[in-house]
Amino acid sequence: QVQLVESGGGSVQPGGSLRLSCAASGSITKISLMRWYRQVPGKQRDSVAGIAKAGSTFYADSVKGRFTISRDNAKNTVFLQMNSLKPEDTAIYYCYVLADGDIYWGKGTLVTVSS
Repeated sequence: QVQLVESGGGSVQPGGSLRLSCAASGSITKISLMRWYRQVPGKQRDSVAGIAKAGSTFYADSVKGRFTISRDNAKNTVFLQMNSLKPEDTAIYYCYVLADGDIYWGKGTLVTVSS
């Protein structure tokens, strides 16, 4: 079983920055893919960014140039650096991990961007 612990959410003014972290622990042999999703209540959960074990990354068009995903393979941790935040970035952010062929989700961390 794999546990995911997210941290770093909070409230920030437009133009501000936040850094999310997600640490995976448990019986893990290989983490293939780590991703961040976000969801506004009442709407679908959307992909924000992802990073493969080798380091290749992909982003949603809405966050390109503002968000940066990275990972520490030694610590089974993924990060999401969010800069130039906008009110429309307000959502619950979820960590997603593909480990040993299974998918795991974090419980989510709330990001609020408001003046």
